[in-house]
Formats: sequence, structure tokens, C-alpha cells
Amino acid sequence: MSTFAKRERLLLADLLETAGPSAPTLCDGWRTRDLAAHVVVRERRPDAAGGTLIKQLASRLDRVMEEYGAKPYEELVQLIRTGPPRFSPFSLKQVDEAANTVEFYVHAEDVRRAQPDWSPRELDPVFQDTLWSRLERSARLMGRGIPTGLVLRRPNGQTTVAHRGTPVVTATGEPSELLLFAYGRQSAAKVELEGEKDAIARLHETRQLGI
Repeated sequence: MSTFAKRERLLLADLLETAGPSAPTLCDGWRTRDLAAHVVVRERRPDAAGGTLIKQLASRLDRVMEEYGAKPYEELVQLIRTGPPRFSPFSLKQVDEAANTVEFYVHAEDVRRAQPDWSPRELDPVFQDTLWSRLERSARLMGRGIPTGLVLRRPNGQTTVAHRGTPVVTATGEPSELLLFAYGRQSAAKVELEGEKDAIARLHETRQLGI
């Protein structure tokens, strides 16, 4: 049975293949080749991938990213499409679903929404509920450094608090859009913001959303 993570993985691979190695993405400073190298390193080089969170490993991560970024682009895309090797924890279906559903959804949108002719995807309610569940668990981590209070609200009224503080901004949208907003893709996320004008402006400009 296909999983959300596998579906988003294949979509990401297709998008990267179609875009080519030099297309823009929503990740600051990254072209599609850089994004592809990041995904491959994350799954295949755990000895270096920790550099995204651990400063002592940052230089190693940079070296490994440069090494993978020099590989043929078609090879990187194929490594994403076929998935991690058997020895990787990501090869386990449960781990893949837990760790990659959001990762691949966000990166697929990083590619899609950086293009001038993009349009929102129609996502089924079960997937939206899954994304909401993940967002509820990670919202406070995403919003821990932002300069305002932030409440995330679905159209059905469900809410979760990303950051306690004042003034408060409330972002309303589908879970898929709120997730992108919480991951720092404020300019591309289709959400409605309510609150003081200055607070909304600060929230749009902050680089503190996300990990």
C-alpha cells in the first residue's frame, strides 16, 4: 500500500526532473540541484546530515553536500525516487512515513511554488488531517523564536498555538498552507492573517519561523 511519504517522494522526484538542475526554489540560496543534494544526503549520509542542527558537524555537512552536489543531476533525482538503501532507518515504512511525509511535502512545494505559473494542489481530507496532526506536534518548535504570538487555525475552527506572546497574530488556512507558513514559507503560503498591522508585518519578515 502506498503511503503519503512515498507519494510525496515520487512527486518531488518528478518535479525536480521536470524543473532541471538550475531552477529556483523557496529555500534561500538553493537551486533545484542543491535541494536534491540535501534530500539525498539527509537519507544516505547520517554522519553528515546532523550538521543542520549540530554546529560541530556543519563543516562536514558542507563538504558532503558539495560532494553530492557535484554528482550528475539525473543520478540525484533517481536516488530520491528509488529511496534510501536498506541499511538506512528511512527504509522502514513507519520511519519513512513519520520522518518524510512533511519533509517531502514541503520540498515539493519549494519546487512548485518557486515557478511563476504554479497553482494550489487539491489535497484529500485524510492528507490534510495528517498534516494537521504533524503541525500540532511541531508548531511550538517552529515558532519558538518569532517576535509575536502566533495561533494557527483551520477553517473548521481547530487551533494550535505556535508561540505564546503579544501581540497575537492568527493565521487561518488549510493545514497544508499553515504547515508551509510555519516552516518559514510565509510569502508562498495561502493563509489569512489577523492581528495588529505591525505584528503581521514583523511576522512576514522574520526568518525565525521553521527549523
